[in-house]
Amino acid sequence: MNLVDSCGWLEYLAAGPNADFFAAPLQEVDSLLVPSICILEVFKRVLQQRGEDAALQVAALMQQGQVVDLDTATALQSARISHDHHLPLADSVILATARRFTATLWTQDGDFAEIEGVRYTEKG
Repeated sequence: MNLVDSCGWLEYLAAGPNADFFAAPLQEVDSLLVPSICILEVFKRVLQQRGEDAALQVAALMQQGQVVDLDTATALQSARISHDHHLPLADSVILATARRFTATLWTQDGDFAEIEGVRYTEKG
């Protein structure tokens, strides 16, 4: 299983320098997990930059993967992860979700650079 964090989705959608890094996990929708918090973050950014129609299209694209809602067990694990790794709330939810499903987390967010189970690349 793979999970691409919000910055990876945005990089891919914008055809940024690291888009190819994220292409394989995003295109393998049968093994793609999508935390609902990633949909929130990506929808918000696309809404700000390109408007509601584009944001709705992106949200529909993201829902082709397996959407994972935040439940109580993942919320509690997220709090532990946030405390242990000093991660912001959304990042801790994303990492907790990846761990819950034993998924590889794909990112270019430096907060994850040294964490086990993460495929990290520097921002291009």
